[in-house]
Amino acid sequence: MEQLLQITEEISGIVWGWPMIILLLGTHIFLTFRLKFPQRKIGTAIRLSVKKDREATGDVSQFGALATSLAATIGTGNIIGVATAVSLGGPGAVLWCWLTGVFGIATKYGEGLLAIKYRVKTRDGRMLGGPMYALQNGLGMKWLGVLFCVFAAVASFGIGNTVQANAISENLSLVMQDWMDKDTTKMMTGFVLAAVVGFVIIGGVKSIARWCTALVPMMALLYVLGCIYILCVNHAYLTEAITLIFNEAFSLKAVGGGTAGTVLMVAARYGIARGLFSNESGMGSAPIVAAAAQTKNPVRQALVSSTGTFWDTVIICAVTGLVIVSSIIANPEISQEDGGMLTKKAFGMIPYIGTPILTFGIITFAFSTILGWSYYGERAMEYLAGRRSIVFYRILYILLVYAGSTMSLALVWNLADIMNALMAVPNLISLLLLSGVIAKETQHYLWDKNLDEEEL
Repeated sequence: MEQLLQITEEISGIVWGWPMIILLLGTHIFLTFRLKFPQRKIGTAIRLSVKKDREATGDVSQFGALATSLAATIGTGNIIGVATAVSLGGPGAVLWCWLTGVFGIATKYGEGLLAIKYRVKTRDGRMLGGPMYALQNGLGMKWLGVLFCVFAAVASFGIGNTVQANAISENLSLVMQDWMDKDTTKMMTGFVLAAVVGFVIIGGVKSIARWCTALVPMMALLYVLGCIYILCVNHAYLTEAITLIFNEAFSLKAVGGGTAGTVLMVAARYGIARGLFSNESGMGSAPIVAAAAQTKNPVRQALVSSTGTFWDTVIICAVTGLVIVSSIIANPEISQEDGGMLTKKAFGMIPYIGTPILTFGIITFAFSTILGWSYYGERAMEYLAGRRSIVFYRILYILLVYAGSTMSLALVWNLADIMNALMAVPNLISLLLLSGVIAKETQHYLWDKNLDEEEL
C-alpha cells in the first residue's frame, strides 16, 4: 500500500505539473483574447444569473444550474487549499491563484456555451450535455467523449464523494471528541450523511438544484462575513499584506540556494495549481449541469456559468488569501504551520464563534460538493451505459459516502487528483478545436447585442 501510495503521488505530481498548468492557463489566456475579454460582461452575467428564462427549454433555472456547479467547486480547497498554496508557495501564490480566476472566467464561459450548443433532448424531455456531447456532436470524437466520462465517473467517487465525506467526519470527530470516541462519531456521521445524500440525489437534478440553491448562498455568505471580520481585525496589516503578495508574486530572489527566479516560480507553481484546481475552469465538470439550464441561447448560459469562477476564485479565494497573509504578518509564529492549521489559527482570531464558523464552512462546503458531483457522475454513467445504470450508480455513490466517512483516504486523494487532470485533457481539446464556434456565437449574441434573441 505504501508503494502504491508513492506511485500515485508521483503520477499526480506529473499530471499536475508544469505541462498541465501551461495547457490550462494557456487555454484561459487564449480564449480571453479570442472572445474579446468576456470578463468585461461580468456585471451582465451576474444579473442574468438571478433571472429566469421561463419559456426556455431546460430542466432547472439558470441560477439552479449555477448553484449546483458552485456547490461542486466551492469546497475545502477554497478554505484549506489557499492556505496550503501560501504555506508552500509563499504570499505571492495568492496573486497567481487570483489571476487564474480572472482568466479562467473565459474558459468557464466557453464551456457553458458549448454545453448548450451541443446538448441533446432525451425522449422523456430531459436535457443532457457537457464535453462528451461537444466532442461527439461538434467534433465527431465520441471515443474521446467516452474517455472523458470514464475519468469523470471515477473522479466523482473520489474528489466528489469519499474525500469530502472524510473531511466532514474528521471535523465532526474533533468537535465531538469530548463526548464520543472518534470511530463512533465517524460511523454515525457516515450513516446520517449517506441517508441525507440519498434523500437528495434520488430526486435527480431538480432536487439537487433546490438544495444547492438554498445552501450555497448561505454557506458562502457566512464564510465571507467571517473573513471580512478577520480582515477588520487585521486592518493595520492589510496594506503590508497586499504589498507582500505583489512583491513575492514577481520576485526574482533566490530561495534555499536556488537560482534567480525561484521565488516567482514557486509562487506561480502553487498559486496557479491551486487556482485551477479550485475553480475547475477547463476541467469539464460544470458544463454538465449547465446543459440542464433553462436559457434562450448558448451565450446567456455561458455568461451565467462564467460567474461561478468569479465567485469561487476571484472573490472567495482572494479573500481567503488576504486573511491568511495578513494573519501571518500579525502573528509571524504561525507562518510555519501547514494549510489546515494556518486556516484554523486565522479563524481562531474571531472570539467564540471563529472555530464554529470554520467547521460549519468545511462541513457545508464538503456536503454541497458531494451533491454537485453526484450529478456529474450520473450524467457520465448515463453516457457510458444508458439510463438504467443510474440506479446502480446512486446506490454505489451512497455506500461510498459512508465508506469515505470511516476510512483513510491518502490513496483516494491521489487517484482523484489524477482523474481530474485526465478529465481536463478531452475538455480542453473540445474548447480549443471549437473555439471558432464559441467566437462566432459570442460575436452574434453578445457583441452584436442579440442577447435576448431565442436560439434557432
